[in-house]
Amino acid sequence: MDLALSFAMSFFALLATFYQAHLQRVHNQKSVKPLPQIDLMDRDGVLFVHVQNNGVGPMIVDRLVFTRGGKHYYRIQDCLDIDPKSYYHVEVTDTNKKVLIPGGFLQVFSEPLDPQGNQGTIALFQKQLAALHLKVEGHDIYNNRISVEKSLSWFARHL
Repeated sequence: MDLALSFAMSFFALLATFYQAHLQRVHNQKSVKPLPQIDLMDRDGVLFVHVQNNGVGPMIVDRLVFTRGGKHYYRIQDCLDIDPKSYYHVEVTDTNKKVLIPGGFLQVFSEPLDPQGNQGTIALFQKQLAALHLKVEGHDIYNNRISVEKSLSWFARHL
């Protein structure tokens, strides 16, 4: 009888240990979770598209997917009818993944222009960007998939 009781107590202690380890792992995953957000700016001649990490853990960006007219593109320069040398852009590929630290951002597109005398160029950028939809795909350090997406139609609000 004492042997069976000892065995049962050991078994339940072992179960409790495994359950506690599971809870600790879940807590650890949640405590380093990235929270991505796509930020847009169009003010005083500055246009940009950023992916901001507002979480407490790093995010590994696997790919950027731009959609225009129902077609998917993996580079912004492939879906804009503007010379790629005239704006800053970033590429994310299988061999060139980006890591967003907590509080950091990835500058997907940016173009600072002097609003005086560049209204035509600014309107061209706004029109081109407004036709896009951006999806950011990535994962955290525990390999949990993360994605965020946003239409860039906001850039057409003044057109």
